[in-house]
Amino acid sequence: MKTVIEIRIEAEQKVYVREVACLERSERQLADIGLTLAESKQLLMAVQKAIVECQAAEFLASRRQCPECGVDRGQKGSHTVTLQTLFGNLGIDSPRWSHCGCQPHKEKTFSPLGELFPEHVTPERLYLETKWSSLISFELAKELLQDTLPVAETISAASVRNHLHRVAQRIEGALGDEQVMFVEGCQRDWAALPRPGAPLTVGIDGCYVREWENKQKNFEVIVGKSMSEEVPDRRFGFVQTYDEKPKRRLFELLKEQGMQMNQQVKFFSDGGADIRELQLYLNPEAEHYLDWFHVTMRITVMGQYAKGLKAAQEKRDDALKLLESIKHYLWHGNVIRAREKIEDTILLLEDEEVRGENVPKFSKALGEFDTYIAANQGLIPNYGELWRNEETIATGFVESVVNQIVSKRFVKRQQMQWTKKGAHLLLQTRTRVLDGRLEATFRNWYPGFRPEAQQKAA
Repeated sequence: MKTVIEIRIEAEQKVYVREVACLERSERQLADIGLTLAESKQLLMAVQKAIVECQAAEFLASRRQCPECGVDRGQKGSHTVTLQTLFGNLGIDSPRWSHCGCQPHKEKTFSPLGELFPEHVTPERLYLETKWSSLISFELAKELLQDTLPVAETISAASVRNHLHRVAQRIEGALGDEQVMFVEGCQRDWAALPRPGAPLTVGIDGCYVREWENKQKNFEVIVGKSMSEEVPDRRFGFVQTYDEKPKRRLFELLKEQGMQMNQQVKFFSDGGADIRELQLYLNPEAEHYLDWFHVTMRITVMGQYAKGLKAAQEKRDDALKLLESIKHYLWHGNVIRAREKIEDTILLLEDEEVRGENVPKFSKALGEFDTYIAANQGLIPNYGELWRNEETIATGFVESVVNQIVSKRFVKRQQMQWTKKGAHLLLQTRTRVLDGRLEATFRNWYPGFRPEAQQKAA
């Protein structure tokens, strides 16, 4: 059986008919039923080439005459323009025309296809490469696209990475200038605003990624999530020592969720100095809390040190009771008494009867915990009262966000190494993919890209 496939294109000035594939089947067996993957790729590539060439020809025909005097423009040579599409790279003949002399021009010649192809990558290819390389490694994303689309000979892991960086840099370029304070207006202005939506709860945490330049070091990545009962969740991430607009980034994300200056926003963090600074002056109604999870995590570690002390059972019990007292006072927001109990625990470890290799570790942990509590005492509320009122006191959801955004893509177990720039740019696209925002971003950039009405109908 022989199958000939033709494409018919009806344009304004001409009808194009072109054969795009000829398939032959000799044996009647299951493997010969329908199209093979290789044949479908060849068919798609041929159809794509025919359509694009006809579109370019029609565009050139519509632009050949000078719009002022109607005289045909003269041609001054031509060159080949490469257009990267999902169905292969296409070489398109691009003429260079002379400007008409009826009007003054800065340049004598121009390339008309530059208007039709302002970029040499189609939005569909750019979108799919960015989406999949945000979810899996650049190499796996390349292999996925090679297996399913006719791009096998024209795609590489490096090109996928470069295209993702291009998208991320465009996203970065849309951010406004950084500011120390984003609170605008006064109390009277805020009172005149419409009734605000449900409170926003923002959890922020930090983690570390191995550095490419110095493989013995790590750099910090800040990630977080903003949640509300009324609007979709939003994730964000950035490299702390690379990003120049962290406050602007978080402020714009909250604005996307409809944040108003009279809306309640609760920030929970691990108490790091950089994170404390990040969340300040974004909203006049903001409340800032030290995440209870991070407090209890430190106390739990010190409890293990106490159990390993080489001392009388009574001394170990005293150390554990003091830790429980520290936790009790912090639960009720009494920082002063908690720090007094920390001092008592340090004095207990100085007793000659208390010995062992855990003593210096325990003492160091207590000193660091005291510094930690002192630096964050303004962020320590009465957790017990909040808990009884069924309010949030810990951000366990942020730990899952760290795994979603960083661990599952930056793959700590495989010892992946990253430049600060590369990690930061990947974070911008990955968070948008996880939130389902990347498609809307492309729709804003490219009118006609995957119209929403069309997507819903499909």
